[in-house]
Amino acid sequence: MTSLKVFSRLTHDARIFVAGHRGLVGNAIVRRLKAYGFDNLVLRTHAELDLLDQSAVRTFFKEEDIDYVFLCAAKVGGILHNSLHQADFIYENVMISANVIQAAATYDVQKLLYLGSSCIYPKHATQPIVEEALLSGALEPTNEGYAIAKIAGLKMCEKFHQQYGKCFVSVMPTNMYGPNDNFHPDHSHVIPGMMRRFHEARENRASQVVVWGTGAPRREFLYADDFAEAALTVMECYDKPETLNVGTGEDVTIRELAYTMAKVVGYKGEIVFDASKPDGTPRKVLDVTKMKSLGWEPRISLEIGLKLAYEWALKAGAFDIVAAEGGVNAPSAPPLRP
Repeated sequence: MTSLKVFSRLTHDARIFVAGHRGLVGNAIVRRLKAYGFDNLVLRTHAELDLLDQSAVRTFFKEEDIDYVFLCAAKVGGILHNSLHQADFIYENVMISANVIQAAATYDVQKLLYLGSSCIYPKHATQPIVEEALLSGALEPTNEGYAIAKIAGLKMCEKFHQQYGKCFVSVMPTNMYGPNDNFHPDHSHVIPGMMRRFHEARENRASQVVVWGTGAPRREFLYADDFAEAALTVMECYDKPETLNVGTGEDVTIRELAYTMAKVVGYKGEIVFDASKPDGTPRKVLDVTKMKSLGWEPRISLEIGLKLAYEWALKAGAFDIVAAEGGVNAPSAPPLRP
């Protein structure tokens, strides 16, 4: 197909490794790359390449002659799973980051893009959160293991950039959702978890859905394909060691999210907010001034994004399958065209 976007750095014969291509974010990046005509993609499942195995990762990079890396692979989970398995989260994420970044440096990858997460900012960071807030305060205790591991990855990119001149850059995405998300009843994040509950309530004709907390906290959500477009923009034109926030710069209350979710799913019953349960951080929204200065803007509104995600989940049978962490192994959504 003819692309409306001109790439000067990313050439169509480049060998591009998307680590974590079956997950929410990696799958979206693959869809965007294919939409722009990139088909020389190097993809490996966990069974084919264990990123925790340093020797296997080094052999892979040595043999595959990789030009560009999108490092999306990570161990992720919802707040409960995260808080109960902090040793696993810190170990696996540190090892994935260290193995891939070091091998990419050793075997002369031209550029690597690493994904952080907005949840690794200090718990009480000033809102909207600027990139400079990183390491300026205490972390959220339930997320500390994951956060420390991801911070280590960000700093590895920064230091390899400074010491060895490697073009390893990083981004800090906000909460993401979309096709190929993880809809596990226990391990999912807020949007897929809430979507599953409202869907099941509709199917079971439940009179009410209970949402934890008062509904007052504010959160920011970004559709995965919008993030993928941002990732390609950064890979094409951003070379600095400092990380970049990627989000909408706009937030909604959990109450607003719940009512929008009910509308999208078609649930007509009562929504009850259980104020005896914790709210968590009152607000979390990113300052995305620097990212937007590169010419990128999100295109998908929350309601439209939820509709697209729900349509995909129904088609993929995501509510009928207990999803493995990292996403449901089901057909990909059609790409959003450039």
